[in-house]
Amino acid sequence: MNQVLSMFLTEGAAATPQQPGLEWMIIYVVVIGAILYFMMIRPQKKQQKKMEELQASLEPGDSVLTTSGFYGVVLDVNDDVVIVEFGNNKNCRIPMKKEAIHEVEKANPQTEE
Repeated sequence: MNQVLSMFLTEGAAATPQQPGLEWMIIYVVVIGAILYFMMIRPQKKQQKKMEELQASLEPGDSVLTTSGFYGVVLDVNDDVVIVEFGNNKNCRIPMKKEAIHEVEKANPQTEE
């Protein structure tokens, strides 16, 4: 009887699932971190770098779209302030930060010939 009972207990112990080890938990955390980096952080940094390059390339005469949805023409560019003229009224000149520029259309596109 003791043999049957001990055999039953050892088989039952072998059938119980074991908890995942610390190594597997570390692997899961690393994989999830890599997925978050490549799907969220990296594209955001690329977009931010592209916007900084766009704002650094502003020149007088460029047509711009502001973050508030206004179209205008750049009249003057300083360090971090841009003077933009809106509409046909020549008196509507507003200074704004470069960060408020969302899109830029160059006035004189350079053609390679």
